[in-house]
This record gives sequence, structure tokens and C-alpha cells, in this order.
Amino acid sequence: MKKKDTPQDTSSLQNITREVCYVKNSEGKYETDLSSGWEVKSAALDNAWDDINEQIEAAKNAVLAGEKSPIYYYFVKQLMDFQVLSGYTKFWKISIKKHMTPKGFKKLSEKKLAVYAKAFDINIDELKNFKV
Repeated sequence: MKKKDTPQDTSSLQNITREVCYVKNSEGKYETDLSSGWEVKSAALDNAWDDINEQIEAAKNAVLAGEKSPIYYYFVKQLMDFQVLSGYTKFWKISIKKHMTPKGFKKLSEKKLAVYAKAFDINIDELKNFKV
């Protein structure tokens, strides 16, 4: 693409980051240029974030309905997977799954709750007294 054709469409990441593109300058040589966004990419990102927000809302509703523990909500909200959360907490995947149930959550010690709170970058009260 030519330098003058570098996409500069608005995007949700416009004020956060820009993307490096390789373009041809007026002499036909390649150089780098910064793009603030591309409409197609922006639409794809917006769709992905819509899906993520739906998952977070579903996780919140599951906790409020008593089907899951607050650990599940913060796990989804922080976009974690079991390997990541296990890495932060040093708990086994099977233990984390158990802690995501209301019954397993109630059995957690203050020490384990503190480990989860630190992993989610929240305080223990937010974890114990789930209100979103």
C-alpha cells in the first residue's frame, strides 16, 4: 500500500495504541507508517468485545443466581484461563474449578481468598461480598 493510503479510521484503540504498517513511499521504497485504525479491524474488535461483555454479564448472573462463586466472575472478567489463574495462585486446575462453585468457595480460608484477591487485583471484601 502507498503511504497516502495508510488507514486512519477511528477505532476503539485509537487513543491507546497505533499499528505499524509497511508502506511504499513516493520513491517506491518500503518504510513504516503508523495507522490509527482500519474500519474492518475496528468492527471485528468491537464484535469481540461485545461477546466478552456478554460472557461477563452471564458470569455475573450465574454468581447472583447462586450457581457459581465470585471467583468464576472475576476469572471471566479478567479474561483468564485455568493455566493463567493457576500460575498466579499456584492452585491446581481441579482446585480452582472446585473453588468456582458456591460450596467450594464457602470452604476457602482467608489465606486462599487473599491469594485469589491478589490475582484478580481486588481486595478480599470485594471477593467475599460480591456486588457488581
